[in-house]
Amino acid sequence: MTLPACARPLADEIARRAAAGRPLRLWLRDDDAVAPTAALDTLLALTARHAVPVLIAVIPALTGAALAARLAEAPLAGVAVHGWAHENHAGPGEKSQELGAHRPAETVLAELGRGFKRLAALHAGRFVPMLVPPWNRIAPAVVDGLPSLGFKALSVFGPEKPAPLAVRNTHVDIIDWRGTRGARPAEAVIADLVRLSQAHDGPIGLLTHHLVHDAAAWALMALIFEATAGQAGCVWERAEDLVG
Repeated sequence: MTLPACARPLADEIARRAAAGRPLRLWLRDDDAVAPTAALDTLLALTARHAVPVLIAVIPALTGAALAARLAEAPLAGVAVHGWAHENHAGPGEKSQELGAHRPAETVLAELGRGFKRLAALHAGRFVPMLVPPWNRIAPAVVDGLPSLGFKALSVFGPEKPAPLAVRNTHVDIIDWRGTRGARPAEAVIADLVRLSQAHDGPIGLLTHHLVHDAAAWALMALIFEATAGQAGCVWERAEDLVG
């Protein structure tokens, strides 16, 4: 397989990892699922083609049996709790937050408890007890209450911070949210992956949002998978293994 020039730095880094006997550890999180869609079908087909596990962050209040039936056909897909309703409770001028300090922590935790139970029942056998906060933001008081609800892990975006449960963050986003809202340049995403690989040996999380992907975003995912999947110097990990 001949990779385009923009992917060579990642291929070289994986070769370096293979020679050192320290495979690059990657995992994939995709946010905002609610129901079966053509975009979801594309995501599941692409990950299945390359044998890449995917953790799908599902919005509990807005989903139901249809999504559960579709994901039951996708053995590499896991399900995490994506807040409750993906509803913004922040004030004007503030960054969007559903799980912030704008409401009592007890109120927020009660919603998250309902979401945990709902998804655990709908997706038995593929449910991962991980919370993915909408907009990747959560108040410390809410974090402190997560273990009492049964959560084993928390996943936001960026460097990990100490918490009373496992933290398994994503670190590289393929979407240019502040610009085109389409795919970021492949060179920039590849550079992020290589930089993080060289900085530490922990798992690196790739973040995607299937519902907003343009053709370039799907092509970028395929490029990353082609450069990494099945390589001796790289392992795509299941989220349940990261939690367990």
